[in-house]
Amino acid sequence: MKLHLARSDNQNTFTGYGEGYVMVNAVRHERSLVVLPDRPVESWPVSGVGALQEDDLQFLAGLGVEIVLLGTGESLRFLHPRLLQPLAQARVGVEVMDTRAACRTYNILVAEGRKVAAALIL
Repeated sequence: MKLHLARSDNQNTFTGYGEGYVMVNAVRHERSLVVLPDRPVESWPVSGVGALQEDDLQFLAGLGVEIVLLGTGESLRFLHPRLLQPLAQARVGVEVMDTRAACRTYNILVAEGRKVAAALIL
């Protein structure tokens, strides 16, 4: 599916997604990644929700954002609360959703000027 959003300031936005991939600024990505509006897209070495460790969330807590959108793949999978502790301690909000919903929500929050990161498991 292609997403359309009026972009300004050369911010990263999701321009499409499908089974096993997302597109950021029309560039296809097929591995887990972290996207912020004003930084280069960064690969995220997470192979699945079951592989997540506290260190993976600690990395996200240090990004300097207000909220992290955690895309858990094709379907929503909740995390054990213990894993979310680094984000809670850093006072960073987290929303867990399927990856496609995370892409759409990220674009809306970026358009609002929010400090957001999308951490997507593909």
